Amino acid sequence: MSTRHADAHTTLWPHLGLTVIDGDRTELDLAGLFGRTAPVVLEIGFGMGDATAAMAAADPDRDFLGVEVHTPGIGNLLALVGERGLTNVRVAHGDAMELVHRIPAEALDAVHVFFPDPWPKARHHKRRLIRPGNVALLRERLRPGGVLHCATDWPHYAEAMAETLDADPGLRRLPATPHARPETKFERRGAEAGRPIADLRYERS
Repeated sequence: MSTRHADAHTTLWPHLGLTVIDGDRTELDLAGLFGRTAPVVLEIGFGMGDATAAMAAADPDRDFLGVEVHTPGIGNLLALVGERGLTNVRVAHGDAMELVHRIPAEALDAVHVFFPDPWPKARHHKRRLIRPGNVALLRERLRPGGVLHCATDWPHYAEAMAETLDADPGLRRLPATPHARPETKFERRGAEAGRPIADLRYERS
């Protein structure tokens, strides 16, 4: 991490950070984590955190729980939180689905999965985040009417995502909404490489 990231991590992690421990199934107290009762958005794989910080700043009535394995990204998001004085962001380090197991059923207002690793090789498809078992678990954590929003710049993964999400009996596809989220660094890279951006939004029925 850069000095800026490391300083933010040292200062803010003790108050805003959560370490995900594999196999821990202790139910997570979201109201206790944020210090209030408010709708919660789970942000899976936030990268460098720019989009997460932007959404949290624009939507102070909701709380944002971001989970990431990339430590420089965690440091950057913490730095942004400190610089912008955000109080509605918490940051988790570790495996996202391990964290999801700890979240109570129907506790989330939304789940964001923006530009996850596409694992383009066929033998690696089993590692993709958006697959039936994971989707069912994410859907169970959404409140009725809650939204699962996925985005990718890999057309084959977009097709696989849509097929998996359409097949889930508890999800209903929503119309695409332009500008429903800030642009991410990965999105810019994909657009610059000429890859189309696919946004898939589904509501828990």
